[in-house]
Amino acid sequence: MRAVVFTQYETSPELKEVERPVPGPGEVLLKVAGSGACHSDVALYKEFTEGAPGSIPPGFTLGHEASGWVEEVGPGVQGFTKGDAYLAYGPIGCGHCKACSRGQDTYCENAATMPYLGLGLGRDGGMAEYEVVPARNLVPLGDADPVDAAPLADAGLTPYHAVKHSLPNLAGGGRYALVIGLGGLGQIAVQILTALTGATVIATDMKEDAMRRAEANGAVTVPGGEGQVAAIRELTGGRGVDAAFDFVGATPTIKTAQASMAQGGRLTVVGIANGVTEWSFFTTPYESTITNTYWGTIEDLHEVVAMYRAGQIRPEVERFAMDDALEAYRKLEAGELCGRAVVVPHAG
Repeated sequence: MRAVVFTQYETSPELKEVERPVPGPGEVLLKVAGSGACHSDVALYKEFTEGAPGSIPPGFTLGHEASGWVEEVGPGVQGFTKGDAYLAYGPIGCGHCKACSRGQDTYCENAATMPYLGLGLGRDGGMAEYEVVPARNLVPLGDADPVDAAPLADAGLTPYHAVKHSLPNLAGGGRYALVIGLGGLGQIAVQILTALTGATVIATDMKEDAMRRAEANGAVTVPGGEGQVAAIRELTGGRGVDAAFDFVGATPTIKTAQASMAQGGRLTVVGIANGVTEWSFFTTPYESTITNTYWGTIEDLHEVVAMYRAGQIRPEVERFAMDDALEAYRKLEAGELCGRAVVVPHAG
């Protein structure tokens, strides 16, 4: 079968012929319906170097947000019917620590001893014609379109987890949420916030077309650049926002979010651009919080799929055939995509 393989650091991945995997005990083989290309993939093969924090040794198939149809089950697996559609939960922890027992594999207490972080992150992922997934990591899609659902495994789950933790800050009238960075995750964050809260959603980006798409989903937009913070504060009557979500994570965007906060507000940095910031007692709004989140729980993913099936969230998807998978990554790197690039291995 064909697969997009991360072969070495600081080198583009390769589209290669590899053996079709066989499901082992407790595993299911999926015929991949769609696999999303993510900036995290680009970081793996282009930005990280051997031994650097966050690096994962090469030699595996990319793709940590994938969906597919059951093709075959491994020994001991029951309850799955061939042809049924599922979304794959990417993180894989040890399975027996406290975090994993509550479905929070992203914060596995034994992560340092694991041979991989998850599907497409050290273990072969879904940027291929077939993928083996632990049965526990499969979330049913029912009759929902599995191709368009593929990005939900990260681009939907990650903002949902961040928003869910901030819901107490947005409960009540007259609340404001801020979304910085309107790429794939930011656009879905706007939709999640609109569906789950009554807050006014303020969205900001440097790209005009990205802001127009956010407006179509209910956001009030503020362009990036000079006067950005003043414009955000003006929309809140000078008070600031109750919850901010930075989907970039660079130093300037973190500082913009900090400067836009209300007293008691919560800033969640979701983007992994390695930004840094400063804290001062006299310039930080009282009782405000700066935190970060990483991906989400499998329970969260079940809830994301429920929102998708109810029509509350709609990922923007640009489809690519398997032959064009490397072009999808090129366009991702070049910033030429409007939505999430999803490779469809069995198109046609």
